Amino acid sequence: MQQESIFIADDGHQLHLRHIWKKPGGVPIFMLHGLIENGLIFYTEKGKGLACFLAEQGFDVYVADLRGRGNSTPAINRASSFGQFEAITRDIPLFLEKITNITHQKMHLIAHSWGGVLMTSFLSRYPQWLDKVLTKTCFGTKRVVTAKTFEAYFKLGFVWRYIAPMLAKKQGYLDAKKYRFGSDSETKQSLSESITWVKPGPWRDQHDGYDYDRAAQNITWPPTWHFTGIKDHALGHQQDVALFINECGNSKAKFSVLSKQSGSLVDYDHINILTHPLAVHDHFVQLTGWLKQHS
Repeated sequence: MQQESIFIADDGHQLHLRHIWKKPGGVPIFMLHGLIENGLIFYTEKGKGLACFLAEQGFDVYVADLRGRGNSTPAINRASSFGQFEAITRDIPLFLEKITNITHQKMHLIAHSWGGVLMTSFLSRYPQWLDKVLTKTCFGTKRVVTAKTFEAYFKLGFVWRYIAPMLAKKQGYLDAKKYRFGSDSETKQSLSESITWVKPGPWRDQHDGYDYDRAAQNITWPPTWHFTGIKDHALGHQQDVALFINECGNSKAKFSVLSKQSGSLVDYDHINILTHPLAVHDHFVQLTGWLKQHS
C-alpha cells in the first residue's frame, strides 16, 4: 500500500488530500470527515482504518482535511473567519475537481458524522456533480438532533451549545483537542452555523440563504447507504439519522443500525464504527461488496 499527500492552493490556504492506493487505476473514493475532527478518522500511516482497508480491496482512495484541519494549512486560529459556506462552496468542489483531474473516473463518496451533512449540502447546491458520483455512504450522519437521551442533552444541549461557544469566544476559535472533546479545531463561524443547523428548523445557508431543504427534494440521489451504531446515543442517533434521510427525500437509501442483535460483531458507537479493530470483519466487508456492485 502507498500513501502520499496532495496539496491544493486556495486563497492563502493549502488544502490537504491524502491519497492511499495499492494498485493504479482503481475506482476512486472521496472521504470527508465531520466537525472537530480531520481525515485521520479514516486512516493511519501504518495502514489501519476504512480508507486503508478499501485501498487494499483495490480502490483509489482520497481523504480530505477541510480548510484549517489536519494537515491543511494554516491551522485554524483566532484570525480564521471561514465556516460551512467555504467547506460547501470551496473545499469540497476543489477536492473533487482535483480527484477528477487525476482519475478521469466517476467516484464513490463516503462521509462521517457532520461531513455527511456538508457533502449532502454540496450535492444539493451543485447537482451537476451528481453525474460524477457512483454512490454516497454516510456513517453516523444527522443534521437535527431530536433524540432525548442523557448523552444528547449533555454533548449537544450543554457542551456544544453553551460550553463550546464560551471557549471559542475566549480563545478566538474552538480548540476541541485542547479541551479533549475532539481531535481538531473549529472556527467560531463554523461552530455558530452548526449550532443553528442542529436545532430543529430550516436547512438554509446562513451566508446567502440558500434553501438546501428545497433543493434536496428535487434530486435523484445516487445509491446511498447510511450506517450508525446502536450505541450512538447522541451524535448519530438512529432516530436522527432516519430524520435526515427523510429530510433529503432519499426514500431509496439503505439504513443499517449496527449491533450484535442485528448480526454485527460489536455494538458500535459514533467513533468506533470507523476505528474498531473488528470492523474489518464486519460492515467494512459489506460496504466493500456494495461499492464494487455499484462500480
